Amino acid sequence: MMREGELRKLWERTVRRLELEGILRDERVKEALLKWPRYLFVEERYRRYAHLDEPLPIPGGQTISAPHMVVIMLQLADLKPGMNVLEIGTGSGWNAALMAELVKGEVYTIERLPELVEFARRNLERAGVRGVHVILGDGSKGFPPRAPYDRIVVTAGAPEVPRPLIEQLKPGGKLIIPVGSYHLWQDLLEVIKLEDGSIKTRNHGGVAFVPLIGEYGWRE
Repeated sequence: MMREGELRKLWERTVRRLELEGILRDERVKEALLKWPRYLFVEERYRRYAHLDEPLPIPGGQTISAPHMVVIMLQLADLKPGMNVLEIGTGSGWNAALMAELVKGEVYTIERLPELVEFARRNLERAGVRGVHVILGDGSKGFPPRAPYDRIVVTAGAPEVPRPLIEQLKPGGKLIIPVGSYHLWQDLLEVIKLEDGSIKTRNHGGVAFVPLIGEYGWRE
């Protein structure tokens, strides 16, 4: 079992490497990564690998994303203090913790697997993260009670952009979502809702995520 100090040093090296590679460019994202390192959000047996820039297993046959991918999505989301944010796919709770740090407030995050809801809640509580509300449900439907949102971040691949998520965006709001095939390859889309309600989409290249399961995603 590695000690906290050893894990911390390895994680700091990872953050620095992401900077040197030109992936990590936002100082606020860097500060969030250093405050909430990935090793706090994986099972004990995977903590020694948490600094590696690759996905790791979490319960329910799911994964915690590679650090570089989390950085890319957070920088695209351009989160600011006070924003109303929804995450689809809680997983381990790590990304929600980072988002809560960036908005300096509350984040709502939806997870369809009960075991991951409990896993994320335990991780967040143990780490001391505040302001993250983990909800059990079908994330492809969004979360109407807290809509409209400034930002929606989806951490699973959808066959197409779910209509409810567009509807729950504020004018001027932004949706970050992988769209493409079931379990192979998707395009990372930045979907911006303009003030007149129309949509502008930017494609940021290929990614690989677990599938978004739900009424407006893939069917089980």
